[in-house]
Parts: sequence; structure tokens; C-alpha cells
Amino acid sequence: MIQIKTVLVATDFSENAHQAVDSAINIAKTFGAKLEVIHAFQTPVPIVSPYEVVVPDGFLEQARDAAAQNLKAVVEKVSAEGVDVTSHLTEVPAAPAIARVAEENDVDLIVIGTRGHTGLKHVLLGSVAERTIRLAPCSVLTVKPKDD
Repeated sequence: MIQIKTVLVATDFSENAHQAVDSAINIAKTFGAKLEVIHAFQTPVPIVSPYEVVVPDGFLEQARDAAAQNLKAVVEKVSAEGVDVTSHLTEVPAAPAIARVAEENDVDLIVIGTRGHTGLKHVLLGSVAERTIRLAPCSVLTVKPKDD
């Protein structure tokens, strides 16, 4: 049987991500594993010239603070379930960040939600879950939205 000692769950705080967190909690409880929770967001790069568009002062700090508060709520939920949990907040593209944290923490399983984009939207946007599967150093469990 597969030994799962560490599970990493990625969250963007969406409803589907909440489902992924719930699945990760159940897996961690089943295997007596610890849970790593990651939220990765990309910050916009201030543009000065030639467009003269600049990210407003304080915007990045507010975004960071909001992400940290949301991540804290997820950690509290996991802790309330009796699961050992650590969180990671990063400001780099999600898939590489997830793969890096998985590798650095010897993760056995990554759990991630899917949004289920189809057609042109999928071609243009791709999927964090898809990129994570390609980059991950371990198995990845994708959790589809309940309404699919």
C-alpha cells in the first residue's frame, strides 16, 4: 500500500478549492499524514513607461494581507479537524510554486481543484491543475467541482 505521510493542497479560496481542502483533510486523517496548504498568487508588475500605468500604492500589501487572512482561515479549519498543518503563501505562478513546495517538503500527494474550463477558454488560459501535474514530483489528485 502507498505510504502517504505528507499531503499538499493548493487553494485559491474558491468553492472548488474548499472541496479540494476537504478531500485533503480526509486523506490526511485516513493516512495520519500532515497537511501542507499553499496559496500562490501572481502580483502585477508596475508599468511606468510608455503606458504610464502604475499599481496603486498599498495594493500589493492589501492583496498580500487578504491572502494571508484567507490562508489563516483554511489553516484554522484544518487544525480544527485535528490534522497537523503548515501553510505557504507565495507570490509566484501557482504551478511552479506548488511543485517547488512539494519537492522541498517531501510531499507524497498533491490535491488540487479543477475549474473545468473547456474550449477556447481552456486553450487560452490553460489550467493550473494541468501545469501542476506536469511539474509535480509526486502524484496529483484533482478534485472536480460538485456541479460537474
